[in-house]
Amino acid sequence: MKKVLIMSSSLRNNSNSSSLANEFMKGVQEAGHEVKMIQLQDKEIKYCIGCLSCQKTHRCVIRDDMKEINDLIKESDVVAFATPIYFYEVSGQLKTLLDRTNPLFPIEYKFRDVYVLATAADEENEWIKRSLNAIDGWVECFDKAKIKEKIIGVNAGITDSDNITNNMETLKKVFETGKLV
Repeated sequence: MKKVLIMSSSLRNNSNSSSLANEFMKGVQEAGHEVKMIQLQDKEIKYCIGCLSCQKTHRCVIRDDMKEINDLIKESDVVAFATPIYFYEVSGQLKTLLDRTNPLFPIEYKFRDVYVLATAADEENEWIKRSLNAIDGWVECFDKAKIKEKIIGVNAGITDSDNITNNMETLKKVFETGKLV
């Protein structure tokens, strides 16, 4: 049994990327793994101040919800990020979270596989793939980790908060991928 952590970074309730996260979670649960989902809209995550104290102390000087999140990331076997794509980039909430995982860099961590679940209102193109560079760069900083799979729900019609629910093909793929974790 694996420990799986899913972080959903949309600030909208019932968002498209949250729907992907929920389907992934259902697949992981069906496979019998332990899963925890964090909704970033419910968390206080302040900006990194770049002091680099965490590189020596292995903890951040900022007091917010990131200590708990970093502890969960460190102890998870699998990490999944769900994000909407805004202006061809991951959500600001997710980028802030990635920056604040700096205390994990110099320590031992368990996660090996990283999954990316994203939604975009645009049609699939090279820009959409490049939108995930922040996550690619984050994974590059952790030698033992790799991106296992990226699933991007695209369609010009998913600008409304729940339109991904009409994209059964993407939802099924995310569910099946969760089962294979």
